[in-house]
Amino acid sequence: MSKVCIITDSNSGITQSESKELGIVVIPMPFYINEVQHFEDIDMTQEEFYEALMDEKTEVSTSQPSPDTIMQTWRENLEEYDEIVHIPMSSGISSSCATAMMLAQEEEFEGKVFVVDNQRISVTQRRSVQQAKELAERGYSAKEIHDILFRDKFQSSIYIMVNTLKYLRKGGRLTPAVAAIGTVLRIKPVLQIQGEKLDSYAKVKTLKQAKTTMLKAIRSDFEKRFSDEEMEIDIAYTYDKAEADKFKEEILREYPNAKVYMDPLSLSVSCHIGPGALAIAASKKLEIGSLL
Repeated sequence: MSKVCIITDSNSGITQSESKELGIVVIPMPFYINEVQHFEDIDMTQEEFYEALMDEKTEVSTSQPSPDTIMQTWRENLEEYDEIVHIPMSSGISSSCATAMMLAQEEEFEGKVFVVDNQRISVTQRRSVQQAKELAERGYSAKEIHDILFRDKFQSSIYIMVNTLKYLRKGGRLTPAVAAIGTVLRIKPVLQIQGEKLDSYAKVKTLKQAKTTMLKAIRSDFEKRFSDEEMEIDIAYTYDKAEADKFKEEILREYPNAKVYMDPLSLSVSCHIGPGALAIAASKKLEIGSLL
């Protein structure tokens, strides 16, 4: 039986300390504050980040791990493990997945490193990492784990409310004119991630409307897209944990048997959406017993 290492990036929401507890490896996603490079959970905390972000003079941007960082991480872990399953954030949102897939074709990694492009980010990416780890512990090979996760790539949904358009504008996701109009009209967009697409889903004006919209959207997914599947429900947020806790209570009232996991969005993602964002996510529960 081959020994399989599970690697992901910090956009999964898994911290460096959690990675040690889970027995996985997390590559930090770099971001820049006023042109100075930082790494979440290594040289900057969530608290320090938001203090800087909410300063009007602060400029933020994001990047991806360098090819050298990825390859060195693989080399180091292949000294201990036979194979690697690498689960980056969705290729529909970042080019980091395409970079990893290209590097995995290098002769020294071919047949040893399997990159999973299953279109996940944040809490849904975390679920995939946990599933991969459990499969590895059950004796599945890296290719088998890759194929199982890839098979379910469209079995997830994320709906996220962005509290302000300012950071989408700063990151070039919106034109200044559109952002200005949206700000004047007090629009809080609800975005959706299904498969590789990040799209606008609805436009609301209050947090209450946003939560109602997102719950209705997940309910519709459960009744239509996922009617034959058992799904997990998770929450992600930026900065305002108290509001996320309230949202969790609302979800549990509707789905009392759900084991809802809640995680702050990574700082790399938060660069683009700012504080006060709130998201609900659903992903297919992997019944490992049915695979045996």
